[in-house]
Parts: sequence; structure tokens; C-alpha cells
Amino acid sequence: MASGHGGSPAMKITALAAGFVMASVDATVMQIAGATVQERLHAPLSRLTWAVDGYVLTFAALLMLAGGLAGRLGARRVYLWGMAVFLAASLAAALAPAIEVLIAARLVQGAGAALFMPSSLALLVEAFPDPRRRARVLGLWSATVSSSIALGPTVGGLLVGTLGWRSIFLLNVPLAIAGMALARRHIAPVPGRPAPLALPGHAALAAGLGALSFTLIEGPHRGWTSLPVLTAIAAALAVAALLPFRERRAPATVMPWALFRGPRFTGANAVGFLFNAAFFGTLFLVGLYFQHGTGAGPLRAGLMVLPMTVFLPLSNLAFAHLSARVPTGVLLTASLLLAAAASFALATLTPSGPYWTTAAALAATGIAGGIVSPAMTAVMVDAAGPGNGGVAGSVLNTGRQIGTLIGIAVIGAVLGASTDWTTSATLAFSLVGAAYTAAALAAWRLIARPERTAAPEKHTVPEAAPCTHTQPA
Repeated sequence: MASGHGGSPAMKITALAAGFVMASVDATVMQIAGATVQERLHAPLSRLTWAVDGYVLTFAALLMLAGGLAGRLGARRVYLWGMAVFLAASLAAALAPAIEVLIAARLVQGAGAALFMPSSLALLVEAFPDPRRRARVLGLWSATVSSSIALGPTVGGLLVGTLGWRSIFLLNVPLAIAGMALARRHIAPVPGRPAPLALPGHAALAAGLGALSFTLIEGPHRGWTSLPVLTAIAAALAVAALLPFRERRAPATVMPWALFRGPRFTGANAVGFLFNAAFFGTLFLVGLYFQHGTGAGPLRAGLMVLPMTVFLPLSNLAFAHLSARVPTGVLLTASLLLAAAASFALATLTPSGPYWTTAAALAATGIAGGIVSPAMTAVMVDAAGPGNGGVAGSVLNTGRQIGTLIGIAVIGAVLGASTDWTTSATLAFSLVGAAYTAAALAAWRLIARPERTAAPEKHTVPEAAPCTHTQPA
């Protein structure tokens, strides 16, 4: 094993980007593969929703804990653990004989991603200590991750259409092996530091998210008044009531609550939650609608989704120029309103309508999304203040993942409530538009208005492993 200090910058970036790209692609690739998986494994919609959302569930539940583990045990060690878990789970998903096995594998995949995602950025910061060089590397990093998310649905459609749905998971095997080998050779170990872990709080958060997911996914299938669903509702409400009580008295907390005293920090996290619920709920919806509602095959469906994703990295780059001329809060509000208008336009689509109108609305959503993601990250970092960037980034990304989890579950519940795809899509896109509108209101009231007069908010909270940009949209 090499010390990790040698090697070219390109090798270091490649070693750490391998995991990031895998996790980013796997967050979107199932949106297109889902219809084929549903057919091949004879799975009802609720089980397919679990296969998509299971990955997000464990990722969201464990992300904050994983950041703490990286700081305590050493980022490279946790990164390699996460890659190994993700590799094994990907292989299990590729070989899954039934939908229940696939769901279990996706849950484990999410746990692996939670381990290596925050660790990878922490290692990147350590590998490039010079601020100027690191800034260039982070720009390349963000573009790489945005591109992987942008191409995920199309790559998924291509793989499913040519090699079958199992290939989307087999692709992770050589990538994970290469990433682990390069990390061991070119990335220096980062020593851990003693730090308390709020294990009871993290366990309660995971239980609450699991109960909420069960409620939303199983409610339409089992009945909202069935005993399992009512039990899950009670469990989710109990966690929502007891976790804040526990957090106020515990020496180690799950969330840095002091940061939420600032309206702009609260606004950035509210926007992140609502934006991810709407954006990834839309990806889940259009992937199924294009195949079930219009009869498109996986490859064609992947290409039809492309207008929504291809503009993401371009808009990420455009944000740097726009933010120099327009206040970030105003830019954030305008972009969210554009996404809301596009979603309400999509609510009028029909299978017989011209595709170019759908493509235009999806493109508007992608353009807006590519601006929203760096904008809310910039607001969050500025609002958190010096020294709090890592823990604030972990909070933002945890909230975004929870938004993704709930958005997909809600869209799945809407689709499962009707056999008419046009009616279901109309209601689902209307809900997405409402979520974007609520996010725009939060951005205007909590971010844009305070920006006019507020001084930087100063808070001090314990630092966590850096995790400031784990999921550009």
C-alpha cells in the first residue's frame, strides 16, 4: 500500500470521483430502468417504489452519522468501507432473483453511499491543501458530478435497452474495484479525532424516516386505515415528537440546531428539501410515464428525459456569472418559479400531444435546477459562517435526501391511486408545481428579503466532516 501522498492530481481526482459518480448515477438510473424491472420481476408499483426509495432512505438516514464516523475513524478508512459495501450490494442487486432481494440490496447500497460520499469530499480537501488549486479542482468536481447525474437516465436507458436491467448494477463492480485500488495507492490516510456520536438520535431518525416511507409507499396498497400503516404513522409521529426533546438534552446531537436560528440558513434547507422532492419526484414520474403512458422503450425514454438533465452542468456554470449580477436570493426565487411554471405546464400533457412541448418544459426544469443547487449551497455556506461549512453542508444534503425520499414516495402513492396514467400524471405534476412554488416563497421570504439588510449570521457549532456539495441537481 502506498502512502497516498504520491500520484498525479488526475489520479487523486479519479480515485475519489469513482464513488461519487457511481452513487450519483445510481440515484437516477432506476428512474428509467424501473419499468423494465417492474415487468421482469413481476413487481407491483409499491415494490418498485421501495427499490427506488430504499437507496435514498438509508442514504438520508445515515449521511450525518457517516460524516461523524469519517471524522472519528479517518476519512480514507470510511471511504474504503463504503466502497466495499456498495460493491457487494451492487453485485447482489445485479443477481437479484426477486424484487424483495433487489430492495434489500438497494438499502445496503444506500448505506455504502452514505459512508463514502462525505468521506470523498473530505479526502479531496485534504489532497489539495492549496486554496487556489483546490478551488479549480472543486469546480471540476462539481461539473463531473452534475454530468453524471445528467447522463444517468440516458445511460440507464441505453444499458437496459441493450444489455438488460441487471447491467446498470454490474457496471458498478469494475468502477468500485478501480476506485478502491486508486484510493489505496494515491490518497493519503487522514487521521481520525475523538468525537461523540449521537447514536440514539441517529437511530431514531432512521426509524422515523423508515416509518414515514412505509406510510407513504404502503398506504395506497394496504389501505390508509390498515393496522401496519396506522402503526407506521404512529411511529413516525412519535419520532417527530420525541427526537427534538431528546436533542435538547443530549450532549451530542444529530443536528446543529443553533444554525437554524438564522432565517437564511433555515431558508436554504427548506428550499433544499422542497427542491429535491420536486426534482427527483419528477424524474421518477417521467421515467415511468414515458414508458407506461406513451409506450416508449427504455432507450427512447432515457433520451426523452435528456432535456431535463442535459442543462444541469451548463446551468451550474452559468450560476457563477449570474450571481455576480443578481442577488442570490432573487436568482433562487426566480429559478424556482420557472421550475414551478414548467411543472404546471407538464400537468397538461397527454400521450397524444407533441413531444416538443414536453421537452421545452423539461428543459426549463433542468435549467432552473442547475441554478438552484449551487445557489442554495452558496446561501447555506454564507449563512453558516466561517468554520461551520462542513457540518452545514451535511445538514443541507441530509435534508435534500429526505426531500428526495418523500418526493418519490408521494409520486408513487399518486401513481398507485389510479390506473389512468394521464390523470395520475396531471395530479403528480400539479403537486410538483406546488412544491416548487412553496420553495420559491421560502426563498423570497427567508433568503431574498433578509439579504437586503442582514449581516452575516454568526454561530459556532461542532465541526463535522466536510460535505458541502454531495448532490448537485
